[in-house]
Amino acid sequence: MKTFDLVVIGSGPAGEKAAVKAAYFGHSVALVEKSGSFGGACVNTGTLPSKTLRETALYFSGNPERGLYGVDKRLESRADVGAFMYRKDYVVRSEGAAVEQNLRLHQVEIFIGTASFEDPHTLRIRTEGRHDTLLRGENILIATGSYPFHPANLSIDGIRVHDSDTILHLDRIPASLCVLGAGVIGCEYATIFATAGARVSLVNRTEEILPFVDREIAHRLVQFMQAGGIETIFDAGVEHIDLPENKNDPLRIVLDSGRLIESDMFLFAAGRSGNTDSLGLEKIGVQTDKRQLVKVDTDYRTRIPHIWAAGDVIGFPSLASTSMDQGRAAVAHMFQLQDLTDIATVFPYGIYSIPEISLVGQTEEEASNQDVDYVVGIAQYRDIPRGKIMGVEDGFLKLVVRREDRVVVGAHIIGPMASELIHYGVSLVENQSNLDQVISRIFNFPTLHDLYKYASYDALGALAGHRVKNGKR
Repeated sequence: MKTFDLVVIGSGPAGEKAAVKAAYFGHSVALVEKSGSFGGACVNTGTLPSKTLRETALYFSGNPERGLYGVDKRLESRADVGAFMYRKDYVVRSEGAAVEQNLRLHQVEIFIGTASFEDPHTLRIRTEGRHDTLLRGENILIATGSYPFHPANLSIDGIRVHDSDTILHLDRIPASLCVLGAGVIGCEYATIFATAGARVSLVNRTEEILPFVDREIAHRLVQFMQAGGIETIFDAGVEHIDLPENKNDPLRIVLDSGRLIESDMFLFAAGRSGNTDSLGLEKIGVQTDKRQLVKVDTDYRTRIPHIWAAGDVIGFPSLASTSMDQGRAAVAHMFQLQDLTDIATVFPYGIYSIPEISLVGQTEEEASNQDVDYVVGIAQYRDIPRGKIMGVEDGFLKLVVRREDRVVVGAHIIGPMASELIHYGVSLVENQSNLDQVISRIFNFPTLHDLYKYASYDALGALAGHRVKNGKR
């Protein structure tokens, strides 16, 4: 049995960054990867492959800006599926290899197999065709991520009925797709496949999509979807799915309202659970919740002092970006390093739908609910020179501004490059910058960053009791 200062279970964003940081500071580190494919869901089944498919759909549509408004070239369902998946497969292979290389460069010892606890310090690693390996960790970090939840009334076969993992391995592009769940994953895939030419129905159990997003932004996305031919069905769930004997016949998807939808394929995109089943946590007393997520304190420590957890396996916010820093912060606490001990409290969200959405800070609804006296400033892409050059017909940036000191408390964007543009908004919210500071900045011209100035002038107009058309001064 080998002993290490740290044993990490999982090579996703949290696991990789934790292992590399501990090794960098001179600690002996082992990492256990179940699948042999490095990078976790981020690289293999989540963040990177889905975002690559988004870019591919825009490329094949012939006009990235038109997006959902029209597809100039529809993909042939069988002939072009290889082309549709090509770049996704390349990115997955390339980034997985980069994660493995990073671990090996830092002399992290890698074990391929399924880990389970023998006792609080000992892990058994089971690898098919080999004898089990026992590892002892003075510290152990659980970074096993999450997996798509499967409801009891639906059978996910990975052929025509999919979850967010199996949808990445299609052998053809569906002529039509019914998506259940209008969260991040559901909205992303609904717009991706609509842009690729599929007829899409989006079913959601409530009236609202993306509940954490500013309502004005969310409503605009619904308008984009509907304009692009996506049928949105709210306050509805799926009762059951009838699979036809003839594979060329459509699925019969029965909603709880009794309505019948016929569709080529179905995607269940309504929830994820912590990937902890095989670990044997009950044997050692590590607590999980009803979604199998590991319970930790603010230092990422479980109730067992030397066992830690980070990343999607602990739940909110379940972002690759925050998971990386959670892993690093856990190691800082673990070995009393005097550097990053917690993740930033102000961070952006990116939703890679078509069009993109990104946000930071308070929504207008949150400001209202917290009795903040605020105004908003809005700038439309189509009103700024770079937007006109790009031919952007819709999309906007919205600033939420506290009236008393004119400080920006929230920034919300829907439109091209939203996930890139938001980072200036992060600095505004984090540094409690006011409108005068935004207006005094000089950006390259013309760029999309002009949206921040236009929105700031619009907010000043609101503060003065009038608005200047297009926010121009």
